[in-house]
Amino acid sequence: MRQHHYLGFETIVGESLYYVASRGSQWVALLGWGSAAFKCAPRDQWIGWERPLQWRRLHLIANNVRFLILPGVHEPNLASRLLALNLKRLSQDWELYHGHPLLLAETFVDRSRFRGTCYRAAGWQLLGQTRGFGKCNRSYWHHGQPKLVFVRPLVANAIWRLRAPFLAPSTSTRKESPWIMDVNRLPLEGKGGLMDLLKTLVDPRKPRGLRHPVATIVAIALCAALSGARSFCAIAEWAQDLDREALRQLGSRRRTPPSEPTIRRVLQRLDADRVDGEIGQWLAAQHFFSQRAVAVDGKTLRAAHDGAQKPPHLLSAILHQEAVVVGQISVNEKTNEIPKLPELLDPLPLEGAVVTADALHTQKTTARYLVETKGADYLFIAKDNQATLRKDIADLDWKAFPPSPHHNR
Repeated sequence: MRQHHYLGFETIVGESLYYVASRGSQWVALLGWGSAAFKCAPRDQWIGWERPLQWRRLHLIANNVRFLILPGVHEPNLASRLLALNLKRLSQDWELYHGHPLLLAETFVDRSRFRGTCYRAAGWQLLGQTRGFGKCNRSYWHHGQPKLVFVRPLVANAIWRLRAPFLAPSTSTRKESPWIMDVNRLPLEGKGGLMDLLKTLVDPRKPRGLRHPVATIVAIALCAALSGARSFCAIAEWAQDLDREALRQLGSRRRTPPSEPTIRRVLQRLDADRVDGEIGQWLAAQHFFSQRAVAVDGKTLRAAHDGAQKPPHLLSAILHQEAVVVGQISVNEKTNEIPKLPELLDPLPLEGAVVTADALHTQKTTARYLVETKGADYLFIAKDNQATLRKDIADLDWKAFPPSPHHNR
């Protein structure tokens, strides 16, 4: 690259990735990606974002700062093919090395030397040209060489995600990543919105000197948790990324979000059962349950007890695809999960849904409740301790009675 590229090569500033394209053992091309340009009028106008939001979302754009087909390599359409192949893996590689995905790729082409033909052929879009300025340290200087600006979205809704009030979660492929939701799609304001629900919460604090309403703190915590935050510190860090408009949507009247100690103290003093129940029902109302799967599962929280107290046992209703808890109830030591299941599912609109549960809930009473009362279907497990049921299942003639007659595939 240093020897054959007209710009030479030393290093790439900021986050970067380097690629070698090869055919067998032969190197055919080199590509270098770096952080996005701080300012680019054609790009910024095309996205349509405000400057404060731009600074927080620039890390989701990568700049193709170097691309070199090595001397002696001649093959039709090679450059555009390599660009297309590189873009297929760029975001995933970026997340692996830098901890976050990419939404958009950009590049600047010297119009006095090139026309950007390979970028056009690979599906890149020409937005215009720069004014001929370059950045040096913290200042800009006019070099008098305007460049063509090309961009290529890496996801279908890249522009919307770049300028959305809240950063949309990534679809990470790493197994340890929790499932998260896009809070931009949740109704926050107006009748039936999240803030309308949270206005009914009782603030456990004394009224004197309060800076942040309890509704704002709970809304921030909920949206942060749905976006992947799993601790008080993570919630506070998520809140620090909010601009004034996003804070306003969450009910704040201040320029800055609440601190981690404030969030922690308020959440620890709230009526957890009431808040959990109301928010769970509200989340459930945001989903169309027909033809969806809801899992019922009980878990004992082993590290959540004090002294001689037994650890709490919770029975939860969870959306399969979203992995979002839409209902939760405590099961005390004087009962078990079976009679608690109707109490858990009563508030949920389950008509047309499929409820799954483990073998403990394979009961006639539970099945009748789901079918006759809730209008739902069920999928239960039959184990060897229910010998009669297992024999009845084994005796069924599946060819004459297929389990899914309306979905022939």
